[in-house]
This record gives sequence, C-alpha cells and structure tokens, in this order.
Amino acid sequence: MSEVFEGYERQYCELSVNLSKKCSSAALLPIGEPRKQQVTELTVGLDEADVLIRKMDLEARSLQPSLKAVLLAKLREYKSDLNMLKREVKKLTSSSSNQAAHDALLEGEMADAHAASNQRGRLAMSTERLNDSSERIKESRRVALETEDLGISILEDLHQQRQTLLHSHNKLHGVDDAIDKSKKVLTSMSRRISRNKMIVGGIIAALVLAIIIVLYFKLSH
Repeated sequence: MSEVFEGYERQYCELSVNLSKKCSSAALLPIGEPRKQQVTELTVGLDEADVLIRKMDLEARSLQPSLKAVLLAKLREYKSDLNMLKREVKKLTSSSSNQAAHDALLEGEMADAHAASNQRGRLAMSTERLNDSSERIKESRRVALETEDLGISILEDLHQQRQTLLHSHNKLHGVDDAIDKSKKVLTSMSRRISRNKMIVGGIIAALVLAIIIVLYFKLSH
C-alpha cells in the first residue's frame, strides 16, 4: 500500500465525515444568513475534497497494476461519496418558495443524510481496516528488524569464535614447533650420551688392560 495514498485517504475520510455532519446540521437551519454561511464553508470543504480525490487518483495511477486496480476501486467509492455530498450542498443552496416545499426538501435531505451516514459508516470501516493493515505492516517491519539484529549478533559471535579458533590453531602450531625442537635436542643429547658411554667404556677397557699388563710384569719378575 502506498503511504502517500494512505495519507490522502485519511485526510479525505476525515473531511468527508466533517462535511456530512455540517450538511446534516445546515439542513436543520432556517433559510437565512446562518445557513448561507454553512453552505459557504461546505463549498470550501468540497473544493478541498476534490483536490484530495485528484491527488489520490494521480498517486494510484502511478503504482503497479495489481495495487492500482485496488486503489482505483476505492477511489470510485470516494468519488460517489463526494458526488452525494455535492448534491446535498446543492439542495441546501436552492431556495424554497414556500414552507411545504421547504418541508419536502428537508425530508429529502434527511433521507440523503441517512444514506450519506451509511456511506460514512462504510468509509469509517474502510479507514479502520486500513489502520489495522498499517499496524500489521509496522509489526512485520519491527519483527524483520529484530530478526536482522539477531542475525547480525549471531554473525558477530561466529566471527569471534572463528578468531578464537584461529588463535588456538596458531598456538597449537607453535607448540608443534616447540615439540619438534625438543625432539631434536633430545635426539642430540641421546647421541652424545651414547658417544660418551662408548668413550667411558673404551677408557675402562684401556685401564683394565693396563692393570693386567702391570700385574703380569710384576708377577713375571
């Protein structure tokens, strides 16, 4: 639904209800200056209503076909309502030649006012449904925004978890490097120990051999 069209529609519905009330009250006034003043105000109001109808018509025709058809159907009802108001005002402006004609005119005006009141009721119901639709759209937008905020929060949490995993991976990689270095150091130490054992064994063997030789010479002399 076009927000521009909705704005014009609300203005027209409010203006139409006010004009209908003024028509009903003007019909009860005697012919004279008060009634003439009321008719003048009604004429100004009808001009404003005509402007709003034209604005709604231009806005509806600028929309996509599916929405355009719905709005133009509404607009036809508003035009019919406005024509009825114009007929009521026109009857108010016509002078009555005698009291009987005035009574007959008043009776006809009351009948038209009753029909117009029914039309006002339908317009009021349409306005209420329009307001309900607007509230549902606002609620849907609010839910969508909340869902978007939740999605953004989840993405931020996932990003933080990814950074944590990358940091842990880097630490594990560093530990692997340290373990490899430790293995190399231990291997080097093991080789040195083995070499030292061999040297110590060789020295012991040489000492034992020297002792045996010394004892042999002493015993042989």
